[in-house]
Amino acid sequence: MTVTMEPLVDTLNEDARWEAFGLADLAERAGRAVLADQALDPDRFEISLLGCSDPRIAELNADFRGKPQPTNVLSWPSDERGAEKDGGRPCRPDPGQPGMPEELGDVALAWETCEREALEAGKPMRDHVLHLLVHGTLHLLGYDHIRDGDAEMMEAAEIRILRGLGLANPYE
Repeated sequence: MTVTMEPLVDTLNEDARWEAFGLADLAERAGRAVLADQALDPDRFEISLLGCSDPRIAELNADFRGKPQPTNVLSWPSDERGAEKDGGRPCRPDPGQPGMPEELGDVALAWETCEREALEAGKPMRDHVLHLLVHGTLHLLGYDHIRDGDAEMMEAAEIRILRGLGLANPYE
């Protein structure tokens, strides 16, 4: 008997380059690594991911953040989970039930910006995108980098998770 695991990440590729890149598999790997790090059962949660282009993410950035330019990643948590105190632990999401996972929120990635940043940093695009997927997923879990203490906590989580995925510290 074969047990099929429900995907954690529901991926929609509006830009065909993401499909050829294998975004869905990479997102699943990143999402599961983040949830494992946070001691959350990936079978009880769901993430929606949009693989898009710079023009599309610029529209989203304008609509939701008032910034009409492309960016690498955007995240929309389904609930406010941020810590009240700077450097405090974010609120943990309540897990869904088997077959009815709790929606953590949405993430969008822009091809051109991700590709350009990877080239400028001299990193493989897969490594850069994996980092951005970890980053975006942590945002869905209430992590942020606006306040100094929160930024330190988020960066430490990213480094730890990426190390577990076989990647070097992206901040060095």
